[in-house]
Amino acid sequence: MADQMTMTPDDFNSLPEAAARDALARCCESRRWMDQVLARRPFGSFDEVLAAADEAFSTLEPGDWLEAFSHHPKIGDLDSLRAKFASTADWASGEQAGVSMARDTTLAALAEANRAYEEKFGYIFIVYATGKSADQMLALLEQRLPHDPEEELPAAATEQMKITHLRLHKLFGEGM
Repeated sequence: MADQMTMTPDDFNSLPEAAARDALARCCESRRWMDQVLARRPFGSFDEVLAAADEAFSTLEPGDWLEAFSHHPKIGDLDSLRAKFASTADWASGEQAGVSMARDTTLAALAEANRAYEEKFGYIFIVYATGKSADQMLALLEQRLPHDPEEELPAAATEQMKITHLRLHKLFGEGM
């Protein structure tokens, strides 16, 4: 799928399953989530797509969220963004645009806090980065770092859901 290509629900409905899965993977790479959304086809409207996405989110378990998190680059890790995440790099780089203007000291603090977060929780820091500066993301990371694991996983999952909604809007050419 081309970076700027959007589709209608009818376009999505007509895709072969593998292509529809690839489209959804640009939004959230949890196999269980994708399976549940695909099972709801055909969609009559974008609102039906969002409803299916939300219903699928509500059934996900910790392993499903961790799977989705593993398909995100670390905030500010531009090398990771380019290499590992080529299929969503255009979207993720736009979502993380606030990092590109950051001071070196902020980037170093963000890298250190990311390392501490991943060491503590076992997964990368997930945040809805759109519209946030690197300093704001660092503040959020530092605010969430003291959480215990039972508190943090739902917080990260909520951020994943926000990111997925944004990406579904992009995929279907719907404004937010």
